[in-house]
Amino acid sequence: MSSPSLDLVALSQSIKDWGRELGFQQVGIAGLELGEHEAHLERWLAAGYHGEMDYMGAHGSKRSHPDELVPGTLRVVSLRMDYLPGDTLMAQRLGEKETAYVSRYALGRDYHKLIRKRLQQLAERIQQAIGPFGYRAFVDSAPVLEKAIAEQAGLGWIGKNTLVLNRKAGSYFFLGELFVDLPLPVDEPTTTEHCGRCTACLDICPTNAFVGPYVLDARRCISYLTIELKGPIPTELRPLIGNRVFGCDDCQIVCPWNRFARPTEQGDFQPRHSLDNAQLAELFRWSEEEFLRRTEGSPLRRAGYERWLRNLAVGLGNAPSSIPVLQALEARREDASEMVREHVQWALAQHGR
Repeated sequence: MSSPSLDLVALSQSIKDWGRELGFQQVGIAGLELGEHEAHLERWLAAGYHGEMDYMGAHGSKRSHPDELVPGTLRVVSLRMDYLPGDTLMAQRLGEKETAYVSRYALGRDYHKLIRKRLQQLAERIQQAIGPFGYRAFVDSAPVLEKAIAEQAGLGWIGKNTLVLNRKAGSYFFLGELFVDLPLPVDEPTTTEHCGRCTACLDICPTNAFVGPYVLDARRCISYLTIELKGPIPTELRPLIGNRVFGCDDCQIVCPWNRFARPTEQGDFQPRHSLDNAQLAELFRWSEEEFLRRTEGSPLRRAGYERWLRNLAVGLGNAPSSIPVLQALEARREDASEMVREHVQWALAQHGR
């Protein structure tokens, strides 16, 4: 806990300055009252929109009560780090049906370790200034309502596509949190959402995953289907996935606020192994050893090799019937994985094979 003589206003400003020095574009401080967000989460879970993501409801009220998750917490420092690589031709790649589309956040190194390291460095800077204090860092790795916290910290508002939007930066950014036992002054929460009458994100969704504004049925979301879902992708949704093999950016690409998104200055988020312009057939030929080597330190590891092949098979089924596409599928007709074989058979049937 802080000493009575500690200048909390000055410390709050220093934390924001140090955060920017460490590569974060914005830093805000939130209290612990997440109000309506808890009720929204409960309704979402009750409707079953979380699909197989049982962890979303596994921790009781800890997700919406930071001081239950980390006893002694008084404030949450919320930080934003932009990730959009420059000139990755997103809409163009979606139109190139033999090119694999990987969500832009996953083209470079895994953000978890990078941001967690920066949060630890920030905590150490604070400790150097004031002495020992209680803290814990989170990066999309625990029951934390990070979007609600970001909104409370003034980093933006939760848009109709359920992502945090910022008027100066759009939505291509990661969030990280530092739970602290310091009674820092809180920032003004973002109480006004600036989506207006715009429904571009809802209208563009390839699988109609939005039940309505601010409500996503994850079971139909391409990010869920290609990353979280462990079993076969529902047959009726496969043609709608197109060439998206890991995640989906459609609802961000069309968002007017992303006109203001700036390319990241983090070298670690730049594309690796030409994943911003790789052919589906080329990736489908990767052996498991090659997959593990090329995805070391990459978010793509989350899907694992079998699901990576599953996703690519769907993409190849939706691609034009070219010789490379057909040869790639034929080569895995007898794949060791039953799930991969079934998706390959489906893909070949799309080409009349």
